[in-house]
Amino acid sequence: MTWVANSVRTVLNRLAYDTRGTEIAEAAVVLPLLFVMLIAVFWFGQAFRIYGTLTHAAESGARAAVAPACATCAATTPTQNAVTAVTNAMNAAHLNTAQLVAPGNWTPPALCACGSASAACATPVACDPTTSINVCVQPSVQLSYPAQGGEGTCGTSVSLRYAYPYHFKLPCWPQPCSSLDLQNMSLPAQAQMRLESQ
Repeated sequence: MTWVANSVRTVLNRLAYDTRGTEIAEAAVVLPLLFVMLIAVFWFGQAFRIYGTLTHAAESGARAAVAPACATCAATTPTQNAVTAVTNAMNAAHLNTAQLVAPGNWTPPALCACGSASAACATPVACDPTTSINVCVQPSVQLSYPAQGGEGTCGTSVSLRYAYPYHFKLPCWPQPCSSLDLQNMSLPAQAQMRLESQ
């Protein structure tokens, strides 16, 4: 009888200390967290890639707006040159220009007209309304002021915002609540260039 009791006790002790089930439970907790982290790294990496492209597009637009016109080219305005350069840079990176947010939904930089004595001008230069896409081009703006130690240079500013095109929603509790949705993000870009003729 003691042999049977010892055998039962041995089997029960072995079952109590068996760890095969804990590995499955640990994997059930860790794998979803690892998966969410990998997806988040991918989507935020996409946001940084888009942000770099937008910065390059804004710089290209500002550079094209201030460059002297070529003698044999068709007559274009600095705003048209800027918009064409922004569009080309975005198309090269396969970004949709329809995702650009209209300047009425965000505040463009408050820049004064060329020849202003200080940054406290009464009426900042508005975005050029002739653009074909939602890019804010502010031509002939004061970039530095002699009163603040600058050279008093004039130039062009190109600003834009891009609605993040991907959805990534995290659930939250209790409902209703606001979730992290990356499509609510608006990625900004701005560049200023001094006029080439100065």
